[in-house]
Amino acid sequence: MGQEISRRTFLRGGIAAAAGLAAGSIPAAAAPQKKTQLATLLDIGKCIGCGACVEACNETNAHKYPDPQKPFPKIYPNRVPVEDWSKKQDVDDRLTPYNWLFIQNATVNVNGEEQEITLPRRCMHCVNPPCVKLCPWGAARQLDNGISRIDSDICLGGSKCKKVCPWDIPQRQTGTGLYLDILPSFAGNGVMYKCDRCCDQIADG
Repeated sequence: MGQEISRRTFLRGGIAAAAGLAAGSIPAAAAPQKKTQLATLLDIGKCIGCGACVEACNETNAHKYPDPQKPFPKIYPNRVPVEDWSKKQDVDDRLTPYNWLFIQNATVNVNGEEQEITLPRRCMHCVNPPCVKLCPWGAARQLDNGISRIDSDICLGGSKCKKVCPWDIPQRQTGTGLYLDILPSFAGNGVMYKCDRCCDQIADG
């Protein structure tokens, strides 16, 4: 019963989002006016898990990926873990600082019948994002169009955003960011990275 309600709620929200997009012109959807909230509609029934979206995401955002300095400074206290994905940039079956979108496989029950589905997973860009509300440094912020992004020039990699995110979306790369210029052994441990919904391309229309 819970799955049916969840599915019904999802479909109702998807239809509402589709109706909202259909109501405006194509240029308006591509270059939203200030304070126009963006929505992404995914037709899960058409996703075959080919991974083309993952490749496109990596290709489009490669210039934003970290280039860490090594060796990493020793961190105090030592309970703060070093997270280094720089030699695993080809990992595409989970979120990393170098991979902001992955394909998840799931089994769902539809009308009493089990079905295998694949769905792209990335940051949800929540209406009320806890990562933005609780970032102690103000590095995470929400734009007028609803995009939530992390400013890599300000982020200290404290990972508060990851801890408060229900889906553990932001991922850290050690050895990059502002903390190296402040107190590299005590102030943070890198930068947190996640999908920014291609905000630079949207800003360009």
